[in-house]
Amino acid sequence: MANKGDNSGEFKPYVPADKVLPELTGTAFFIGILMSIVFGAANAYIGLRVGMTISASIPAAVISMGIIRGILKRESILENNMVQTIGSAGESLAAGAIFTLPALFIWSEELGMAEPRLINIIVMALVGGTLGVFLMLPLRKALIVNEHGTLPYPEGTACAEVLIAGETGGSKANTVFAGLGIGSLFKFITDGIKLFPSEIEYAFKGYKGAAIGMDTLPALLGVGFIVGPRISGNMLAGATLGWLVIIPLITHLGQFITTAIYPATDPLATLGYWDIWSYYIRYVGAGAVAFGGILSLVKSLPLIFSTFKDALGGLRESSGTKTNLRTDEDMSIKVAIIGVILIVLFIAFTDIIPVGVIGAVLIAIFGFFFSTVSARLVGLVGSSNNPVSGMTIATLLITSIIFKATGFIGEAGMIGALSVGTVICIITAMAGDMSQDLKTGFLVGASPKRQQYGELIGVVASGLVIGLVLALLNKAWGFGSSELPAPQATLMKLVIEGVMSGNLPWVLVFMGVGIGIMVELLGIQILPFAVGLYLPIHLSTPIIIGGILRGLLERRNMNEIELKEKIDGGVLYSSGLIAGEGLIGILLAVLAIIPAGVNALGEPRSVGDVIAFGNNALGQWGSLVFFGLLTLTLVKNSFWRKVER
Repeated sequence: MANKGDNSGEFKPYVPADKVLPELTGTAFFIGILMSIVFGAANAYIGLRVGMTISASIPAAVISMGIIRGILKRESILENNMVQTIGSAGESLAAGAIFTLPALFIWSEELGMAEPRLINIIVMALVGGTLGVFLMLPLRKALIVNEHGTLPYPEGTACAEVLIAGETGGSKANTVFAGLGIGSLFKFITDGIKLFPSEIEYAFKGYKGAAIGMDTLPALLGVGFIVGPRISGNMLAGATLGWLVIIPLITHLGQFITTAIYPATDPLATLGYWDIWSYYIRYVGAGAVAFGGILSLVKSLPLIFSTFKDALGGLRESSGTKTNLRTDEDMSIKVAIIGVILIVLFIAFTDIIPVGVIGAVLIAIFGFFFSTVSARLVGLVGSSNNPVSGMTIATLLITSIIFKATGFIGEAGMIGALSVGTVICIITAMAGDMSQDLKTGFLVGASPKRQQYGELIGVVASGLVIGLVLALLNKAWGFGSSELPAPQATLMKLVIEGVMSGNLPWVLVFMGVGIGIMVELLGIQILPFAVGLYLPIHLSTPIIIGGILRGLLERRNMNEIELKEKIDGGVLYSSGLIAGEGLIGILLAVLAIIPAGVNALGEPRSVGDVIAFGNNALGQWGSLVFFGLLTLTLVKNSFWRKVER
């Protein structure tokens, strides 16, 4: 790439500062918005289903290169970088929103609260995203420029490498599009037409209460390949503990108990394994996830405080630096500061974000602190290790305690606490993503000012859409259902309820904490393990298949360049699978709410019911066969991938 000397003054980006190329063009604008909406919506669906999201930076960059360079025959690396900047901003905002906002819909169903208004969701998303951009703005020179050579920003650097490699002529866009097409087709056949079931299951006859299953879906296979064998293995370990140990144990001990044990409402002896998972295991898993999130935050505290101190120190050092270089020009810091003040005042004195003055002050404090921490922390450990969940849980705990102490309780207090957590979660996710994007831009020679405008464009595009996506998915299947478990949002809901009302099965929650402590002492990654325990085993089994494939590929004896090419091919194809399934998931949600008369029994039916004419005719064996064929397509695009010379 370019020179990576520790002295930023010696660094020469791929595109020199004195060279002007097309950047924030109409083409980049429209393709970027499209990527923002596509990956934002897809990540919303996948995140609500499996509790994980994927970075849109590299897939968006690759697709952009395929369109701009391959179809339009234009050669501007800066246009491609702008597309990924806008696209990844939308994905990050969506991730922050889905980790919190579905709790409002769940409360509406469980407690009879009014369903959240679309305008409130949109405003929260836009406010959180805009604050994330504005609060990161003054930190660019301190973190990206002054600490070049110190902070690697792994995802941002990887994206820059992909963009620069694309300039040599090799295009990987076809791989992403192939994955998108196959993922879309597979999802439509299984959950649209219903030619075969997307979920298969086997109950062990001689081991009462034990069962294993698999959601044979392309996104889960892709997630497994992307996260690799370690994380996917930890997830399966957690799921195994829940479905092959705890549920059978409860079944065995409760087979003669004819009374209900809280929180179940039916006698224990009558409960099947799905009932036990729903009534008991989810709370155990939630306790483990909460402990893991808080522990990751606690373990990061020394780094967090040093990061905050260093960032502020760097900010003071660079605040007076002025330059006329294209590659060193930012948006007006004064505009950003005024923007932050106006937004905080808007939050404080309007009820669109119902947090009051105290909530607005908390947003300002937590937003400034966690955005600074997130922006620098991802530079050290990468976005995947950024403790966003831990920071959000900490925000919710402190906010709920303060609200309760000041008399801001009941439904209004719960909604207010969640609103604060939502805005902070989006701010944290946006600041981390933006710092990675700016690192990519720094390496390729982009204009920071134009990238910052691009981030705001991505925020607006995704912010206007995410509310519709959430409302649509909730109406089609409901959050907290088997289709959309919404694990993070459910956890955030439990945290608030636990502080505000204390009406939680705390024994089960603390069991999860105890399991988390045990797992941590064993040296196992606690969060993947806890998520696996919290979710049905049906999600972990297809993920481990993708993880195993990635592990086998990494063990192959070949030169480093060839191995990297094959892994990159698998990651890009997997990203396409995830995006394809996510988009068809949104489409099926639309079809599920469009009425189409009544069936033979006089019951109302939807367009989704009409197209589901397959009646799962091929059965579970058909599902396994097709999933095997799907797996072969991943093998083809990774193991058997031809290396570009």
